[in-house]
Amino acid sequence: MLRIAICDDMPEFLLQIRYTIEQWKDKPDNLYIETFVDADSLITSHHSKPFDIILLDIIMPLLNGLDAAKEIRQSDKSVKIVFLTHSSEYAVDSYTVKAYNYLLKPLNTTLLFQCLTELSEEISSQAKYLTIRSITAVHRIMLRDIEVIEAHQKHTLLSLSNGGSIEAIEPLYFFEEKLLSDIEFYKCHRSYIVNLYRIKTYTQNELLMRCGYRIPISRSAHKNFENTYFSLLFGGNT
Repeated sequence: MLRIAICDDMPEFLLQIRYTIEQWKDKPDNLYIETFVDADSLITSHHSKPFDIILLDIIMPLLNGLDAAKEIRQSDKSVKIVFLTHSSEYAVDSYTVKAYNYLLKPLNTTLLFQCLTELSEEISSQAKYLTIRSITAVHRIMLRDIEVIEAHQKHTLLSLSNGGSIEAIEPLYFFEEKLLSDIEFYKCHRSYIVNLYRIKTYTQNELLMRCGYRIPISRSAHKNFENTYFSLLFGGNT
């Protein structure tokens, strides 16, 4: 799903641009669009469930678009931000928040569609990632960088290949739904999901990960684990 947020304090403009984007011939089938008339509600929604692309008006009352983008960037370095405005005077400032583009109103439909197509292709061609939330931030993590996911009370602890870790507020079943359909990940124990590519060696009872962690493997899972592991690495079963 491609999630697009549009934030502008003019409701009639929101209706217009939403209708325009719905006519975008290259739009993905699972396109989701949400509109906001103020930046505060956009930020709250993005922290709850991040968007892929944000189309953001600059000149708005209370919290303007540049300040909103700065706040979003504190916890999300990856979301694609495109500024919409009547004036070019803020173009230089847009670079401070790593905006992807800066489109002037009234919007040129061709330029808008070109921008959205480029962003959509860039997002879909990127290495696979997972968006999670910790208590303080939103994180987008490349799947290849995840070594171990461990149930940690009501939360989960992600151990990363660089030696770091993140405590996510999502429970383990969130990651089961997101990752277990991917052949790279395997639930070897009721409390653990591992990245099969990050296993250094294993015994009957445990996995030794490249990060040095020893992860238990349940007796009932061992045979299926071996079949899955060797199928992934060598293209065949044991």
